[in-house]
Amino acid sequence: MGQVTDLDTFTALLTPEGQELLAALRDHDPADDLAAATRLRRTHPAPLVSAALGQARLRQRAVAKFGDDARRMYFTPNGVEQSTRATVAAHRAARLAALGVRTLADLCSGIGGDALALARAGISVLAVDRDPLACAAARANAEALGLAGLIEVRCADVTEVDTAGFDAVFVDPARRSTGRGGRIFDPEAYSPPLSWAVEAARKAPYAALKIAPGVPHEALPEDAETEWISDGGDVKEAVVWFGAAFTPGGRRATLLPGGASLPGAGLPDPEPGSVGRWLYEPDGAVIRAHLVADVARQIGGRLIDPTIAYLTADELTATPYATAYEITDVLPFNVKKLRALLRERGIGIAEIKKRGSAVSPEELRKKLRLEGVNSCTIILTRVAGKPSMLLGRPVRG
Repeated sequence: MGQVTDLDTFTALLTPEGQELLAALRDHDPADDLAAATRLRRTHPAPLVSAALGQARLRQRAVAKFGDDARRMYFTPNGVEQSTRATVAAHRAARLAALGVRTLADLCSGIGGDALALARAGISVLAVDRDPLACAAARANAEALGLAGLIEVRCADVTEVDTAGFDAVFVDPARRSTGRGGRIFDPEAYSPPLSWAVEAARKAPYAALKIAPGVPHEALPEDAETEWISDGGDVKEAVVWFGAAFTPGGRRATLLPGGASLPGAGLPDPEPGSVGRWLYEPDGAVIRAHLVADVARQIGGRLIDPTIAYLTADELTATPYATAYEITDVLPFNVKKLRALLRERGIGIAEIKKRGSAVSPEELRKKLRLEGVNSCTIILTRVAGKPSMLLGRPVRG
Protein backbone atom coordinates (compact mmCIF):
# COMPACT_ATOMS: atom_id res chain seq x y z
CA MET A 1 0.00 0.00 0.00
CA GLY A 2 1.33 3.43 -0.89
CA GLN A 3 2.33 6.27 1.39
CA VAL A 4 0.97 9.80 1.18
CA THR A 5 3.27 11.65 -1.20
CA ASP A 6 1.13 14.59 -2.36
CA LEU A 7 -0.65 17.41 -0.60
CA ASP A 8 -4.11 16.73 -2.07
CA THR A 9 -4.17 13.14 -0.82
CA PHE A 10 -2.95 14.22 2.61
CA THR A 11 -5.62 16.94 2.79
CA ALA A 12 -8.24 14.31 1.98
CA LEU A 13 -7.24 12.46 5.16
CA LEU A 14 -8.38 15.51 7.14
CA THR A 15 -11.92 15.41 5.71
CA PRO A 16 -14.73 13.61 7.57
CA GLU A 17 -14.36 10.66 5.19
CA GLY A 18 -10.61 10.48 5.78
CA GLN A 19 -11.10 10.73 9.53
CA GLU A 20 -13.65 7.91 9.39
CA LEU A 21 -11.10 5.69 7.63
CA LEU A 22 -8.31 6.53 10.08
CA ALA A 23 -10.60 5.78 13.03
CA ALA A 24 -11.50 2.42 11.49
CA LEU A 25 -7.81 1.59 11.09
CA ARG A 26 -6.73 2.67 14.57
CA ASP A 27 -5.87 -0.88 15.70
CA HIS A 28 -5.25 -2.25 12.23
CA ASP A 29 -2.84 -5.17 11.79
CA PRO A 30 -0.52 -4.40 8.83
CA ALA A 31 -0.58 -8.11 7.98
CA ASP A 32 -4.23 -7.61 6.98
CA ASP A 33 -3.55 -4.74 4.56
CA LEU A 34 -4.82 -6.54 1.48
CA ALA A 35 -8.07 -7.70 3.08
CA ALA A 36 -8.68 -4.27 4.63
CA ALA A 37 -8.00 -2.49 1.34
CA THR A 38 -10.39 -4.78 -0.54
CA ARG A 39 -13.13 -4.22 2.03
CA LEU A 40 -12.74 -0.45 2.35
CA ARG A 41 -12.49 0.21 -1.38
CA ARG A 42 -16.07 -0.94 -1.75
CA THR A 43 -17.22 2.24 0.00
CA HIS A 44 -14.30 4.66 -0.31
CA PRO A 45 -12.03 5.93 -3.13
CA ALA A 46 -9.00 3.69 -3.65
CA PRO A 47 -6.38 6.49 -3.33
CA LEU A 48 -7.86 7.58 0.00
CA VAL A 49 -7.94 4.01 1.32
CA SER A 50 -4.31 3.53 0.31
CA ALA A 51 -3.33 6.80 2.00
CA ALA A 52 -5.22 5.88 5.19
CA LEU A 53 -3.57 2.47 5.35
CA GLY A 54 -0.17 4.08 4.88
CA GLN A 55 -0.91 6.61 7.61
CA ALA A 56 -2.06 3.86 9.96
CA ARG A 57 1.23 2.03 9.49
CA LEU A 58 3.23 5.22 10.07
CA ARG A 59 1.29 5.92 13.27
CA GLN A 60 2.07 2.44 14.57
CA ARG A 61 5.78 2.90 13.82
CA ALA A 62 5.74 6.31 15.49
CA VAL A 63 4.40 5.00 18.82
CA ALA A 64 8.00 4.16 19.78
CA LYS A 65 8.88 7.88 19.54
CA PHE A 66 5.64 9.64 20.42
CA GLY A 67 3.73 7.20 22.63
CA ASP A 68 -0.07 7.47 22.57
CA ASP A 69 0.11 10.85 20.82
CA ALA A 70 1.16 8.99 17.66
CA ARG A 71 -2.36 7.58 17.28
CA ARG A 72 -3.69 11.12 16.73
CA MET A 73 -0.76 12.55 14.80
CA TYR A 74 0.06 12.71 11.09
CA PHE A 75 3.31 11.54 9.57
CA THR A 76 5.35 11.32 6.42
CA PRO A 77 7.87 8.47 6.02
CA ASN A 78 10.77 10.92 6.47
CA GLY A 79 8.95 12.49 9.40
CA VAL A 80 8.86 9.21 11.31
CA GLU A 81 12.52 8.51 10.60
CA GLN A 82 13.90 11.95 11.39
CA SER A 83 11.67 13.21 14.21
CA THR A 84 13.08 13.60 17.67
CA ARG A 85 11.86 11.10 20.26
CA ALA A 86 9.26 12.87 22.41
CA THR A 87 11.20 12.34 25.67
CA VAL A 88 14.29 13.97 24.16
CA ALA A 89 12.30 16.85 22.68
CA ALA A 90 10.62 17.44 26.05
CA HIS A 91 14.01 17.56 27.79
CA ARG A 92 15.32 20.12 25.33
CA ALA A 93 12.14 22.19 25.55
CA ALA A 94 12.36 22.20 29.36
CA ARG A 95 15.93 23.51 29.21
CA LEU A 96 14.86 26.34 26.91
CA ALA A 97 11.83 27.21 29.02
CA ALA A 98 14.02 27.30 32.15
CA LEU A 99 16.17 29.91 30.43
CA GLY A 100 13.12 32.16 30.09
CA VAL A 101 12.60 31.49 26.38
CA ARG A 102 9.03 32.36 25.38
CA THR A 103 9.33 32.73 21.59
CA LEU A 104 11.36 30.48 19.30
CA ALA A 105 12.00 29.93 15.60
CA ASP A 106 12.07 26.18 14.84
CA LEU A 107 14.00 25.87 11.58
CA CYS A 108 13.71 22.63 9.56
CA SER A 109 10.69 21.73 11.70
CA GLY A 110 9.50 18.74 9.66
CA ILE A 111 6.21 17.31 10.93
CA GLY A 112 6.48 19.44 14.07
CA GLY A 113 7.61 16.96 16.70
CA ASP A 114 9.91 19.47 18.41
CA ALA A 115 7.42 22.31 17.98
CA LEU A 116 4.84 20.26 19.89
CA ALA A 117 7.22 19.72 22.82
CA LEU A 118 8.18 23.39 22.84
CA ALA A 119 4.55 24.50 22.80
CA ARG A 120 3.76 22.16 25.68
CA ALA A 121 6.54 23.89 27.60
CA GLY A 122 4.72 27.20 27.09
CA ILE A 123 6.86 28.50 24.22
CA SER A 124 5.32 30.21 21.19
CA VAL A 125 6.85 28.62 18.07
CA LEU A 126 7.33 29.63 14.45
CA ALA A 127 7.86 26.27 12.70
CA VAL A 128 9.56 26.59 9.31
CA ASP A 129 10.14 23.92 6.68
CA ARG A 130 10.39 23.99 2.89
CA ASP A 131 8.47 20.72 2.37
CA PRO A 132 4.74 21.52 1.85
CA LEU A 133 3.70 18.01 2.91
CA ALA A 134 5.71 18.20 6.16
CA CYS A 135 4.20 21.62 6.85
CA ALA A 136 0.68 20.27 6.32
CA ALA A 137 1.44 17.45 8.75
CA ALA A 138 2.85 19.93 11.29
CA ARG A 139 -0.33 22.03 11.13
CA ALA A 140 -2.50 18.96 11.48
CA ASN A 141 -0.46 17.76 14.46
CA ALA A 142 -0.74 21.11 16.21
CA GLU A 143 -4.53 21.00 15.72
CA ALA A 144 -4.83 17.34 16.76
CA LEU A 145 -2.97 17.91 20.04
CA GLY A 146 -4.65 21.23 20.88
CA LEU A 147 -1.52 23.34 20.41
CA ALA A 148 -2.40 25.34 17.29
CA GLY A 149 -2.61 28.55 19.33
CA LEU A 150 1.12 28.35 20.10
CA ILE A 151 2.45 27.04 16.77
CA GLU A 152 2.58 28.98 13.51
CA VAL A 153 3.72 26.85 10.56
CA ARG A 154 5.41 28.56 7.63
CA CYS A 155 6.43 26.81 4.40
CA ALA A 156 9.67 28.53 3.40
CA ASP A 157 13.41 28.16 2.92
CA VAL A 158 14.87 28.50 6.40
CA THR A 159 17.85 30.45 5.06
CA GLU A 160 15.45 33.23 4.05
CA VAL A 161 13.62 33.53 7.38
CA ASP A 162 14.31 36.55 9.61
CA THR A 163 14.73 35.26 13.16
CA ALA A 164 15.33 38.67 14.73
CA GLY A 165 13.06 39.26 17.71
CA PHE A 166 12.85 35.63 18.80
CA ASP A 167 14.20 34.60 22.19
CA ALA A 168 15.77 31.50 20.69
CA VAL A 169 16.40 29.51 17.53
CA PHE A 170 16.30 25.73 17.14
CA VAL A 171 17.79 24.16 14.01
CA ASP A 172 17.47 20.50 13.03
CA PRO A 173 19.27 20.14 9.68
CA ALA A 174 18.39 17.17 7.49
CA ARG A 175 21.00 14.44 7.89
CA ARG A 176 19.76 11.99 5.28
CA SER A 177 20.46 11.92 1.57
CA THR A 178 17.36 12.72 -0.46
CA GLY A 179 18.56 10.40 -3.20
CA ARG A 180 19.35 7.19 -1.33
CA GLY A 181 18.01 7.97 2.12
CA GLY A 182 21.26 7.06 3.87
CA ARG A 183 22.69 9.01 6.77
CA ILE A 184 25.04 11.90 6.11
CA PHE A 185 28.11 12.00 8.33
CA ASP A 186 29.80 15.18 7.03
CA PRO A 187 28.21 18.11 8.93
CA GLU A 188 28.78 20.38 5.94
CA ALA A 189 26.62 18.03 3.85
CA TYR A 190 23.65 18.60 6.18
CA SER A 191 20.75 20.58 4.71
CA PRO A 192 21.36 23.38 5.56
CA PRO A 193 25.09 22.92 6.32
CA LEU A 194 26.24 22.99 9.95
CA SER A 195 28.26 26.15 9.28
CA TRP A 196 25.08 28.01 8.23
CA ALA A 197 23.20 26.70 11.28
CA VAL A 198 26.01 27.85 13.58
CA GLU A 199 25.92 31.37 12.14
CA ALA A 200 22.13 31.49 12.49
CA ALA A 201 22.47 30.34 16.10
CA ARG A 202 25.00 33.02 16.96
CA LYS A 203 22.49 35.74 16.02
CA ALA A 204 19.97 34.70 18.66
CA PRO A 205 20.09 35.20 22.45
CA TYR A 206 19.84 31.41 22.82
CA ALA A 207 20.03 28.61 20.29
CA ALA A 208 20.11 24.84 20.05
CA LEU A 209 21.35 22.84 17.07
CA LYS A 210 20.45 19.16 16.81
CA ILE A 211 23.25 17.13 15.24
CA ALA A 212 24.27 13.49 14.88
CA PRO A 213 25.83 12.08 18.07
CA GLY A 214 28.81 10.78 16.12
CA VAL A 215 29.90 14.26 15.06
CA PRO A 216 33.69 14.71 15.29
CA HIS A 217 34.56 16.88 18.27
CA GLU A 218 36.83 19.00 16.10
CA ALA A 219 33.78 20.03 14.05
CA LEU A 220 32.04 21.52 17.11
CA PRO A 221 32.06 25.31 17.60
CA GLU A 222 34.20 26.31 20.56
CA ASP A 223 31.86 29.14 21.59
CA ALA A 224 29.09 26.66 22.40
CA GLU A 225 28.38 23.79 24.79
CA THR A 226 27.54 20.37 23.37
CA GLU A 227 25.23 17.91 25.10
CA TRP A 228 25.01 14.23 24.19
CA ILE A 229 21.66 12.65 25.10
CA SER A 230 20.81 8.99 25.58
CA ASP A 231 17.35 7.60 26.24
CA GLY A 232 17.00 4.18 27.81
CA GLY A 233 20.69 3.55 27.19
CA ASP A 234 20.58 4.40 23.46
CA VAL A 235 22.42 7.53 22.31
CA LYS A 236 19.89 9.59 20.36
CA GLU A 237 21.49 12.90 19.48
CA ALA A 238 23.85 15.71 20.30
CA VAL A 239 22.70 19.29 20.86
CA VAL A 240 24.94 22.31 20.44
CA TRP A 241 23.83 25.06 22.84
CA PHE A 242 24.58 28.76 22.33
CA GLY A 243 24.01 31.58 24.78
CA ALA A 244 25.29 33.19 27.96
CA ALA A 245 24.05 30.32 30.14
CA PHE A 246 26.35 27.77 28.47
CA THR A 247 30.05 27.03 28.85
CA PRO A 248 32.09 27.72 25.70
CA GLY A 249 33.70 24.46 24.62
CA GLY A 250 31.79 22.60 27.34
CA ARG A 251 30.73 18.97 27.05
CA ARG A 252 27.81 17.32 28.84
CA ALA A 253 26.16 13.88 28.90
CA THR A 254 22.48 13.59 29.80
CA LEU A 255 20.73 10.30 30.48
CA LEU A 256 16.98 9.99 30.03
CA PRO A 257 14.46 9.17 31.30
CA GLY A 258 16.07 9.79 34.70
CA GLY A 259 17.57 13.12 33.69
CA ALA A 260 21.02 12.69 35.25
CA SER A 261 23.34 15.18 33.57
CA LEU A 262 27.14 15.13 33.79
CA PRO A 263 29.10 18.30 32.90
CA GLY A 264 32.66 17.72 31.80
CA ALA A 265 35.51 19.02 33.94
CA GLY A 266 38.21 18.74 31.28
CA LEU A 267 39.98 15.86 33.05
CA PRO A 268 42.85 13.89 31.53
CA ASP A 269 42.29 10.20 30.75
CA PRO A 270 42.59 8.02 33.85
CA GLU A 271 45.57 5.70 34.16
CA PRO A 272 45.02 2.05 33.21
CA GLY A 273 45.45 -0.71 35.77
CA SER A 274 44.56 -4.26 36.68
CA VAL A 275 40.95 -5.45 36.62
CA GLY A 276 39.37 -5.12 40.04
CA ARG A 277 36.26 -6.73 41.47
CA TRP A 278 33.95 -4.26 39.73
CA LEU A 279 33.74 -3.34 36.05
CA TYR A 280 31.85 -0.27 34.83
CA GLU A 281 30.46 0.21 31.33
CA PRO A 282 29.84 3.96 30.82
CA ASP A 283 26.65 5.04 29.10
CA GLY A 284 27.04 5.75 25.38
CA ALA A 285 26.38 9.46 25.90
CA VAL A 286 29.27 9.60 28.37
CA ILE A 287 31.57 7.91 25.86
CA ARG A 288 30.47 10.16 22.97
CA ALA A 289 31.01 13.24 25.13
CA HIS A 290 34.53 12.02 26.07
CA LEU A 291 33.61 12.08 29.78
CA VAL A 292 34.83 8.63 30.80
CA ALA A 293 37.47 10.32 32.96
CA ASP A 294 34.75 12.20 34.84
CA VAL A 295 32.99 8.94 35.69
CA ALA A 296 36.32 7.39 36.68
CA ARG A 297 36.84 10.18 39.21
CA GLN A 298 33.33 9.60 40.62
CA ILE A 299 33.93 5.91 41.24
CA GLY A 300 37.64 6.03 42.03
CA GLY A 301 38.25 3.90 38.97
CA ARG A 302 40.85 3.21 36.32
CA LEU A 303 40.83 2.00 32.71
CA ILE A 304 41.39 -1.68 31.95
CA ASP A 305 43.18 -0.64 28.75
CA PRO A 306 44.26 2.79 27.44
CA THR A 307 42.08 2.37 24.32
CA ILE A 308 38.95 0.78 25.85
CA ALA A 309 36.08 2.64 27.55
CA TYR A 310 35.68 0.12 30.37
CA LEU A 311 36.45 1.24 33.92
CA THR A 312 37.31 -0.91 36.90
CA ALA A 313 37.47 -0.36 40.64
CA ASP A 314 38.05 -2.30 43.85
CA GLU A 315 35.02 -0.79 45.61
CA LEU A 316 31.44 -0.54 44.34
CA THR A 317 30.22 3.03 43.94
CA ALA A 318 26.73 3.81 42.67
CA THR A 319 26.59 6.03 39.58
CA PRO A 320 23.84 6.68 37.04
CA TYR A 321 26.44 7.13 34.32
CA ALA A 322 27.65 3.52 34.04
CA THR A 323 26.39 -0.04 34.41
CA ALA A 324 28.35 -2.01 37.00
CA TYR A 325 29.31 -5.68 36.84
CA GLU A 326 30.80 -7.86 39.56
CA ILE A 327 33.73 -9.69 37.95
CA THR A 328 34.46 -13.27 38.96
CA ASP A 329 37.06 -14.26 36.35
CA VAL A 330 39.65 -12.52 34.16
CA LEU A 331 41.03 -14.90 31.52
CA PRO A 332 43.08 -14.76 28.31
CA PHE A 333 40.82 -15.25 25.31
CA ASN A 334 40.40 -18.97 24.62
CA VAL A 335 37.13 -20.43 23.36
CA LYS A 336 37.91 -24.00 24.41
CA LYS A 337 38.73 -23.04 27.99
CA LEU A 338 35.69 -20.76 28.18
CA ARG A 339 33.37 -23.53 26.98
CA ALA A 340 34.76 -25.94 29.56
CA LEU A 341 34.42 -23.41 32.38
CA LEU A 342 30.83 -22.53 31.50
CA ARG A 343 29.88 -26.20 31.26
CA GLU A 344 31.46 -26.86 34.66
CA ARG A 345 29.36 -24.06 36.17
CA GLY A 346 26.13 -25.06 34.41
CA ILE A 347 25.84 -21.79 32.51
CA GLY A 348 22.99 -22.00 30.00
CA ILE A 349 22.13 -18.29 29.75
CA ALA A 350 24.83 -15.76 28.89
CA GLU A 351 24.82 -12.12 27.93
CA ILE A 352 27.83 -11.60 25.65
CA LYS A 353 29.21 -8.08 25.39
CA LYS A 354 32.22 -6.82 23.47
CA ARG A 355 34.37 -3.74 23.22
CA GLY A 356 37.70 -3.73 21.44
CA SER A 357 37.33 -7.34 20.33
CA ALA A 358 37.07 -8.68 16.77
CA VAL A 359 35.06 -11.69 17.94
CA SER A 360 31.39 -11.83 16.97
CA PRO A 361 29.14 -12.53 20.00
CA GLU A 362 26.78 -14.50 17.74
CA GLU A 363 29.55 -16.74 16.45
CA LEU A 364 30.97 -17.22 19.94
CA ARG A 365 27.55 -18.21 21.29
CA LYS A 366 27.29 -20.95 18.65
CA LYS A 367 30.71 -22.32 19.59
CA LEU A 368 29.97 -22.32 23.32
CA ARG A 369 26.92 -24.59 23.00
CA LEU A 370 25.56 -23.39 26.34
CA GLU A 371 23.66 -25.83 28.57
CA GLY A 372 22.43 -25.41 32.11
CA VAL A 373 20.21 -23.27 34.34
CA ASN A 374 22.72 -20.71 35.62
CA SER A 375 23.55 -17.38 33.97
CA CYS A 376 26.47 -14.98 33.64
CA THR A 377 27.80 -12.07 31.59
CA ILE A 378 30.75 -12.63 29.25
CA ILE A 379 32.72 -9.53 28.28
CA LEU A 380 35.10 -9.77 25.34
CA THR A 381 37.65 -6.99 25.43
CA ARG A 382 41.32 -6.11 25.82
CA VAL A 383 43.13 -5.86 29.14
CA ALA A 384 46.50 -4.14 28.97
CA GLY A 385 46.51 -4.71 25.22
CA LYS A 386 45.77 -8.45 25.37
CA PRO A 387 42.54 -10.13 24.13
CA SER A 388 40.69 -11.16 27.27
CA MET A 389 37.47 -12.64 28.63
CA LEU A 390 35.81 -11.24 31.74
CA LEU A 391 33.07 -13.22 33.46
CA GLY A 392 30.65 -11.77 35.96
CA ARG A 393 27.14 -10.56 36.64
CA PRO A 394 25.42 -7.18 36.48
CA VAL A 395 24.81 -5.28 39.71
CA ARG A 396 21.06 -4.94 40.26
CA GLY A 397 19.37 -1.93 41.81
